[in-house]
Order: sequence, then C-alpha cells, then structure tokens
Amino acid sequence: MLIDARKLDTNTLIEGDICIIGAGAAGISIALEWINTPYKVLLLEGGGFDYENEIQDLYKGKTTGQRYFSLRATRIHCFGGTTKIWGGFCAQFDQLDFKKRDWVAHSGWPISKKDIDPYYHKATDILDLASYDYNVAHWQKEDPSRIALPIDENVVWNKMWQFSPPTRFGYKYKDTIVNAGNIHLYTYANVTNITANDNLSEVTEVTAKNHEGKTLKVRAKHYILASGAIQNARLLLASNTQNRYGLANENDVVGRYFMEHIEVKGAEIWLSRKLPMQLYLLDYGKTKARAELAISEAAQEKFKILNGTAAFRPLDKARHTKPFIDIWNTDDPRKNKLSTWEKVKNRLLKYKDEATIDNIDRAYEFFTRIEQVPNPNSRVTLDTEKDALGVPRIQLHWELTPFDKRSIRKIYEIIGQQVGITDIARVKLFDYLQDKNDTSWPDFTSGGWHHMGTTRMSSNPQKGVVDANCKVHGINNLYISGSSCFTTGGAVNPTLTLVALSLRLAAHLKEKMNRH
Repeated sequence: MLIDARKLDTNTLIEGDICIIGAGAAGISIALEWINTPYKVLLLEGGGFDYENEIQDLYKGKTTGQRYFSLRATRIHCFGGTTKIWGGFCAQFDQLDFKKRDWVAHSGWPISKKDIDPYYHKATDILDLASYDYNVAHWQKEDPSRIALPIDENVVWNKMWQFSPPTRFGYKYKDTIVNAGNIHLYTYANVTNITANDNLSEVTEVTAKNHEGKTLKVRAKHYILASGAIQNARLLLASNTQNRYGLANENDVVGRYFMEHIEVKGAEIWLSRKLPMQLYLLDYGKTKARAELAISEAAQEKFKILNGTAAFRPLDKARHTKPFIDIWNTDDPRKNKLSTWEKVKNRLLKYKDEATIDNIDRAYEFFTRIEQVPNPNSRVTLDTEKDALGVPRIQLHWELTPFDKRSIRKIYEIIGQQVGITDIARVKLFDYLQDKNDTSWPDFTSGGWHHMGTTRMSSNPQKGVVDANCKVHGINNLYISGSSCFTTGGAVNPTLTLVALSLRLAAHLKEKMNRH
C-alpha cells in the first residue's frame, strides 16, 4: 500500500506493529521479510521514487579531517536509496573480521561469521548473485581459464568477489512493496525526531515531516532505524529534547567509530613472464566473479596488520585513471557514480598507444581496499546549521591513523616477498609508501562511499550502541539496521553484509513477536 505523506492532514496519527525508518537496501530487505504476515508494517521513506534536489539537500553537511566527498553526494535520498547508483561489488566478510584481534583496537563483534552465514544465502537471492559459493575452486570449475597465481596460499590467498547486475532495489522491489497488503509505504515522510517514555526505556512515537509543512506522528510496537550510518547517528543525536546528548547516547558512543574503506593505489607489479590473469581482471558489466589478493589470518596476526586486499588493474589503463576522490567531485551523486565508467573510458582512449611500451601487457597496478581501524575520533556530530525541516545538519570528521598506512605498506611487502619467492613478478611500492616514518596520506586517497560504524554492535553498552541482535542498549523496542552496526569494516564492500545483517534482524524480531 502506498501513501504520499504530503497529501495527509498535518498531525495525522499513523499506527502499526513495526515502523521501519528508511527504504534503502536495509529497510526494503527487512520489509520483504514481513510480507504476508499478520503484522502491519509501516515503511517510512523521506523522499519519493526518484531523485529530487530539494530532498537531496537534506543530506548536506560539512567534513573535516581526511579529505572526503561531498556528503550530499554520497547517498541517494529516495525509495531504493543508494542502490540506484551502486556498482554491485559483493563479497563476504572473513571469519577474522568478527574476531577480537589483540593488535586491532576496538575490534571484536559479539557475533561470529557463522551467525550471519544463513542470511548470506538469502542476501544472495535478493542481490541477484549467481552463487553462494565464494571458493576459488567453484569458479574455476565454471571457467577453467581462471588460473590462480603460483603463490603460497597460507600467506597470500585469492578472495573471490561476485557482481550483482547491479540490483536496483527501487525498481525491482517497488511493486512488491506497494502491492503488499500489510506493508504501508509512506513516501515524503522524513523522520525528524524520536520520542521515548520518561525513563528512555521505550520509544513511544516518531515525528515525520515534509517540505509541504505536514507533520505526522507515527506509533508502533517496534521501531527499526534503517537510514544509513550517517543518518542513523544524526537522528539519534538530534532527538535530544529528553537527553541533551541525544537518544541512546548516555555513553557518548553514537556517531563515533565512523569507518570507511581506504581505497588507494599502492604499487605496481611486473610479471616476469606472461601468465593467465582471467581470475583477477574485471570487465565491468560482464565479469561475474573475480579474485583479489588477500593476506591470510595467520600473516595478519604475525605482522599485526589490518585486513585488506590488492586488486589488479592493467597498468596502461591505471596510469591514466583518476582516483575516485577526484572523479566523484560534484554535489550530484548521479553525475559522480553513474558517469564514472564513461569518464574513465573516454580518458583511456587518449592513451591507447601506451600499450606499445615494452612488457606493458605484463604490468599491473595494485589497488588497495582496506579496513580502517575503529577510531572513536572518526565521528559524526551535529552542526549548528539546520536543514529545511529543522534538523541539525551533519559534520563528519574522517580520521585515519599511522596504523592504517603501515598496514597498506606491509600488505604489499608481503605480496612482493611471495611473488619474489616463486620468481613470477616484482612489486614496486609507490613513493608515498617508501618511507616507513612518513605517516601522511597522498592527495589521491579515497573512500568507497562505504559508511560504516556510528551505532556499532557491542555486548558492552559503554563500547557500542546496539547488542548482538541490533537492539539499542537500554531501549526495549528500538533496533538499528545496516552498516552503522558494523563493529569493524572488513576489506570488502558492505552491501552484501548489511543486507544479510538486516535479514538476521528481521528473523530475530519475527521470532520475538511470534512468542508474544
């Protein structure tokens, strides 16, 4: 059922069993799990079905610290969310990502990978992926030309990725949601405040507004905040009439531990002879699966480094490809992401003659995607400026550490040693990694638009915002969904895992409600 909140009378009261705030990948995935159940589900979307400048302006904010993208441009504010422009990159977190690592501060989820594995299966279908299997052998059986490099897998292994078409949630699941009798989708219902009871142990209602001046009151038995890592934190911090520090922020954790994936080129690798590289190369839009080089758990522990991967890019192309931090440089996310590949292709056509350089067909650039150490000083806070609906805007401080950079350098040193042992290649570090005492970051350091943390999962309320079931500590009926719950960021894009975690939350809440 579809309701345009702009057409409702102001101060309309909406009631249901479950209220989901946000209709992006997380919110829609949860809503799908409740179709044909006896429960009335309210799905609140702040925008409509298409991009609108006025709605997108609500995401404006300021950034400090490490150079970052325009906050207005890193998320899409409409039904389907940022899946309208995502690239479809999918891989599972490793078992190590969930463990407490004594060399990684603030690591350790209160759940393990096996707790999420069943939901990875479901997420595979939702994201239109070909297989649940991420073992190299599975993909080599499908295509024998995917031959692995001859290196010690106990030190450097091949981490497999799959590529969603990519699935556009706003298109694929629109009719399913709208036609579901028990799902009530409200568009143009921007939640601006969450109200709790006197002792802040239970949410009693949320307030939603729109640009037409309408104010709505929404009441439910259970609430799920699914608006993304930045907006989830923003709404909790802005709901500060009952506690000046914000809702669920007694321990000053809300908004902290903002994480991104550090995405940066780091080295060149020159093969000593031509080798089959089909396993590792990406032809965007055509490749179903590919591998990146990753460091084993034992090696990460031995060298005390973060989890990261190294992707191969043909050097003749990579040398003339601008970093994302320079390509995605406007306030309009559509002009950034959707045109990225066209910009790259046009630029490369100018340099096609470089392929005549000796042995260039055996040379590749290594591109790193690495987790950021959870850092309480990397955080989201409220600005003094307010948006058109009266909600304080965001200020994001993205802070990287010397440990992050040391991990990148060590990853390439390990790979260089391993390919050197078998004499298949040599690795050359880029200049910014040569000096071990240099902790600065190059201008081309990018993120991946992968917002994580800010309402992290922890069994200890002083260290996190939600528990192992994504329930907010101390509030009986408030849950948070998506990558804002990530305790650590892993070395892979977050969409597959955030969908799986959302499905796990839906299953937990369904079991809880069925018991009552």
